[in-house]
Amino acid sequence: MLFGSAVLISVAGIITMSPFLSAQVDTGEGNFAQKQILWLVISSGAFFGASMIDWRFFRRTLAVTGVFAVAVFLLLALLVAGSVFKGAQSWFDLGAFAFQPTDFAKLSLIFVLAKYFARRHVEIAHMRHIIITALYALIILILIFIQPDFGGAIIIALIWLGMVLVSGISKKHLSAIFFIGIAFSMFFWNFGFKDYQKQRIISFLNPLADIRGAGYNAYQSTVAVGSGELLGKGIGLGSQSKLKFLPEYRTDFIFAAYAEEWGFLGVLLIFSLYGVVVWRVLTLALKGETNFEILYGLGLSIFFISHFVVHVGINIGLLPVTGITLPFMSYGGSHLLFEYLALGILVGMQRYARATHKETDRNEILDVYGHSDLYKE
Repeated sequence: MLFGSAVLISVAGIITMSPFLSAQVDTGEGNFAQKQILWLVISSGAFFGASMIDWRFFRRTLAVTGVFAVAVFLLLALLVAGSVFKGAQSWFDLGAFAFQPTDFAKLSLIFVLAKYFARRHVEIAHMRHIIITALYALIILILIFIQPDFGGAIIIALIWLGMVLVSGISKKHLSAIFFIGIAFSMFFWNFGFKDYQKQRIISFLNPLADIRGAGYNAYQSTVAVGSGELLGKGIGLGSQSKLKFLPEYRTDFIFAAYAEEWGFLGVLLIFSLYGVVVWRVLTLALKGETNFEILYGLGLSIFFISHFVVHVGINIGLLPVTGITLPFMSYGGSHLLFEYLALGILVGMQRYARATHKETDRNEILDVYGHSDLYKE
């Protein structure tokens, strides 16, 4: 059910980005859908491969810190060897395909936070543990922010905040985090945000003030979502996306493009599929063998929920526009590969957890029989 729901979401994305008019085919629009089908096949293989591995070696601190160190190294390497695309130095251009280390960094942060809180969940009331985990997240966040990738930085912050909350933070420390967050926001507004990022936030407060400039993307997105009405315009008939009024309709605004073609009923369908994915992730997480597996699954659900809420919020005009993909659905091989890989790891953790429980049950049965033999004697 987990894998099937994720694949259905991916198929919906491929259909949304596919060309259905001869003019679009002639301009090479079909290449995006073809590439995404290939990435879906590769990602599916990664899912099944990961589900067969015994991931208990990740309980070792050295393994988790090693993954985190690789993520930091890749993000640092981007500053030297990364390719600039639309103003962001976020990709390694490998010729046949491009690789975005941000997706790997998000997964590595979930691992390191799950490992840290699994060992110290009883001591989470101590502020030092919150500060230490914040430093882990801050390293990744800063390296992503200076690319600049504001959307990726937001997801990193939400993953950290969510995992701190599920680990059992006190109300006093939660209040402290709130005020620290305000302080950081003021700092980034004055010294971190670029002019175009400030303009996006300003246009969010009044998106209709400059629909030909900073508010153009938000305006076209809300038009696309609203024009879908109940049943949608039909597959391949979305005028906002297919006629290029809606920018980046395969990635940052794929939900708006989908809603335009599939309508409100189609939106309910895709929401239900995401609901199944999150429900199954949480179900598998709560069946984890140790706190590490449980916290990894909870972190993964926070990752998916954060991406989903922010992406949809942007597309319907409730949040400022920033580059956020929709899990399993947006165009792109890097994020799709790591999303399916993350699910496969969770399934693999559950598989050996079941084996452990079966062994425990078998020993208990043997123990009962042993006692009953003694009782007969």
